[in-house]
Amino acid sequence: MSTVSRASLVSGAFVKLADALVGEYDVVDVLHTLVEQSVELLDAEAAGLLIADQDGILQVLASTSEESQLVEILQSEAGVGPCVDAFRTGVVVTIDDIASVEGDRYPDFQAAALSQGFRSVHAIPMRLRPNTIGALNLFRIQTGALSEEDAAIGQALADVATISILQERTVRENAAVTEQLQRALNSRVLIEQAKGVIAQRSQLNMNDAFNRLRTYARAHNESMHESAEKVISNEVRV
Repeated sequence: MSTVSRASLVSGAFVKLADALVGEYDVVDVLHTLVEQSVELLDAEAAGLLIADQDGILQVLASTSEESQLVEILQSEAGVGPCVDAFRTGVVVTIDDIASVEGDRYPDFQAAALSQGFRSVHAIPMRLRPNTIGALNLFRIQTGALSEEDAAIGQALADVATISILQERTVRENAAVTEQLQRALNSRVLIEQAKGVIAQRSQLNMNDAFNRLRTYARAHNESMHESAEKVISNEVRV
């Protein structure tokens, strides 16, 4: 890839994120844009993002594939994994070779990641000053670490996502931040339900069902939460 095209892709990614932040933005849509751009830009085959809920428990909020979502959910439920460590410590966690990780460190994560074809992972904390609100996971099908350039771009994307969650004008204190994060997590539950309805009705896989729901929401100038509610209640057929 040439330097010019690389620079163009990077600037384009941040333009897309900035565009998603305009006006009454949809947090879930912004974070899906983040993980999609992470895969587009970086040497990774899949990306997933976990956010801490009001009880401090990590929940999957965005992923680029059902495979990465499965691994993210397992980390969340087990309470262990590189993404969990990145969230708890506030520092990047890189595993160059998942197969070589000692068996007692992340046994469930290791088995799940390898079963989905992932061989390395780069976990980036989502932090703003002393607060860490979640983490971004970049999964690769090859062993080895991300390049320094890719790692820096990944951190920048994670920083933009963090700011996007915390920047809303109504956020003035930690309680408001927690409430906003919980609203985003609740929206994710509705969106997952709507994806299932769309997938069943139209014989689509879950990724295509999500894209159809997002396209509908954007076309009708409403949040994905609102569109998902309409799908679930049979008010619309997407």
